Amino acid sequence: MKSYTIQNQDQLHYLTFTTVGWIDIFTRRNYKELLIESLQFCIDEKKVIILAYVIMSNHIHLLARSEHKNGLSGFVRDFKQFTAKNIHTLMLKERESRKEWLELIMEYHAKYKASHQNFQLWQLGCHAIELYSPEWINQKMNYIHLNPVRAGLVYEAEDYYFSSARFYSKQEEPLIIEPLETYNTIGFIS
Repeated sequence: MKSYTIQNQDQLHYLTFTTVGWIDIFTRRNYKELLIESLQFCIDEKKVIILAYVIMSNHIHLLARSEHKNGLSGFVRDFKQFTAKNIHTLMLKERESRKEWLELIMEYHAKYKASHQNFQLWQLGCHAIELYSPEWINQKMNYIHLNPVRAGLVYEAEDYYFSSARFYSKQEEPLIIEPLETYNTIGFIS
């Protein structure tokens, strides 16, 4: 079995965060906006560099690295803890027709977690893959951007609002990321 542990904390990685039971919680815009705000905070305050992202209904893909002392693993841990708690709070506070069902799924998965929480939003781990070459980076970026197209949500990648494909096609998008060209020119990729 291949390990997806983050070995090199300051290197660029392809990351996937998946909800427990693959629940489609991110069909609601308010949950996606909370994820965007959290990612932007990590960019602005925690020295996380994001080159690409997409938020789907039950998972997130990122191309990211960290210059923070806690490294990429610290970012993953903090982001998942913060967003799980705040999405759960938002779910209970706002009008949510699937509230009971979502609670049931999240409580079920929390029972089997050692941390003794009442709910769990994210699956353990982040399927981290370190990226070594420009070709590998471009392949993962294309995979990320085409996710909504493959899912049948849009015809063109840049039409999906919660994706960096909009950034690269010079359209308005909700998250301020680092352009791949800048990343290449400042020497992170050999």
